[in-house]
Amino acid sequence: MNTLVITTVDGIAYGLLLAIAAAGLTVAFGAGGVLNLAHGTFIAAGGYIAAAWTAGTWGSLATAILLATLAGAAGGGVLAAATAGLRGRGHLDQALLTFGIALVGGDVLTAVFGSDVLRPRMPAALEGTVAVAGYRYPVDRLAVLAVAVLVAVVGYVVLHRSRAGRLVRATVDDRAMVAGVGVNPRTVDAAVLVASGALAGLAGALTTPILGVGPGTADTALLLSLIIVVCGGLGSVPGAVAAAIGVGVVQTVGVVTIPALAPYLLITAMAVVLLVRRRPVPGQVT
Repeated sequence: MNTLVITTVDGIAYGLLLAIAAAGLTVAFGAGGVLNLAHGTFIAAGGYIAAAWTAGTWGSLATAILLATLAGAAGGGVLAAATAGLRGRGHLDQALLTFGIALVGGDVLTAVFGSDVLRPRMPAALEGTVAVAGYRYPVDRLAVLAVAVLVAVVGYVVLHRSRAGRLVRATVDDRAMVAGVGVNPRTVDAAVLVASGALAGLAGALTTPILGVGPGTADTALLLSLIIVVCGGLGSVPGAVAAAIGVGVVQTVGVVTIPALAPYLLITAMAVVLLVRRRPVPGQVT
């Protein structure tokens, strides 16, 4: 495999990691109707919990992932309660509120965990490398990629093939109809935001072994997630995965091939996608 092919594979791998990070935001925005600018803070919180709780054993790793997911879900619950009274007032009010939550949350995380970039202690079996098509690839990255694919598949099935998913999509389309069949739309909204927070916490725990977690994690995660959601389509799981892979490839290949222009390639690619796209993304919740 030549350098470009290897770099492209790394970009796809990085994109799948980003897909996990963006999954919670696309659910909250596309299905829950909430513009959550605290999404990156939830991801960072999950990452910090994973870094602090792991001790190099499988048990500590499983516990860290569970705690990070539960912490994200709790954050989603707080978000649901905080934004419940803002429905119908537009996304600006939501953006201001969740931005304030992000600022406070970021300061709290820095005060508790410090300003250093942290990484979790992984089990020895995940610390090595394996040969893939003649190229040595980290085992921990392969494991995270497998989980990323699983999360994407499960998310698509739940949102488009399950009764819960149909109920969420019905709430997006016609809240009065959902209320008419005996289901409180506010309960559905809250459940979506809790699920979104859980995905963010899970993303933080899973991506931290690869990317680390530090004071800049929340801002970077939010920016990339917003780009993925905008390009992939609101509430579209397949669209988010495709956009995340595109972002990963553009960033990785750009850094290797034309590093001087790499900082501008992602924004340029996003602009091109938005200009040429004429139809809704398949699988979008509308």
